[in-house]
Amino acid sequence: MQTAVGNKVVLIGAGDVGVAYAYALVNQGTVDHLAIIDIDADKLEGNVMDLNHGVVWAPSRTRVTVGSYEDCADAALVVICAGSAQRPGETRLDLVGRNMAIMKSITEQVMATGFDGLFLVASNPVDILTYGVWKYSGLASHRVIGTGTVLDTARYRYMLGELFQVAPTSVHAYIIGEHGDTGLPVISSGMAAGVSLRSRAEADETFATRINEIFERTRDAAYHIIDKKGSTSYGIGMGMARITRAIMKNQEVVVAVSALLQGEYGREDIYIGTPAVINRTGIARVVELDLQEKEQEQFDNSVQTLDAILREFF
Repeated sequence: MQTAVGNKVVLIGAGDVGVAYAYALVNQGTVDHLAIIDIDADKLEGNVMDLNHGVVWAPSRTRVTVGSYEDCADAALVVICAGSAQRPGETRLDLVGRNMAIMKSITEQVMATGFDGLFLVASNPVDILTYGVWKYSGLASHRVIGTGTVLDTARYRYMLGELFQVAPTSVHAYIIGEHGDTGLPVISSGMAAGVSLRSRAEADETFATRINEIFERTRDAAYHIIDKKGSTSYGIGMGMARITRAIMKNQEVVVAVSALLQGEYGREDIYIGTPAVINRTGIARVVELDLQEKEQEQFDNSVQTLDAILREFF
């Protein structure tokens, strides 16, 4: 088995999310070669042509090609966006039956090539499907990453930034747990422009109400976007590009992803959204936040929700 040392990415699934991710990668010049696999051959060829025509404006050259599973043999990263789409009014957990079989098929085909890189899973329900890819691949858990709550956290930081009238890069707060209805904000450790969210919420009931409303808008954002445009794509595509850059540049930055818990938060054998240090090896370590009692109860509920579905398959 050959070890992947380059910056080649294979993207499986070129729907709205996959194309948004590909566009972000090309714009940022993060990788040398992006090979894309999709069942719609004509549309894929058109997207590849279109992306290549934009490379001239990118900071560095990315070779974008129509891919096949053979491309996985020397890939550093395989990104999975394939799967059945989330329908209006449908929760992410409703998708699990259809998409688990797709993950099994994809993972087995990738591993059959001798693939020795990392997986990044974005298909929903992402926490459960990432666990499936880990099991089906046989790889060490640090080499299988889910997008987890990277988008939830981005939405939360953006909305808090609007509240404080600062750039979201000046907001340090996380959504953890399921990428879905049982995720929770960790207010106890959140900071915006150097201001503790917990301290301010305890001192000002009006502020506490406002940040709770922001979380509700964060939690429900996907449903509103899907109702209006059919899917979410740009936010998650850019979040995936951020994870990819952290891997390829060995940045050791903390990103909210779906990672396997091995005792953190008092839980084991579950992939779930949590901050984690990301570098070239994948998940270098999980960052366990110090949760208040109520937050721990909410997190435990999120774990139980995922576990109840997951144990139907494993």
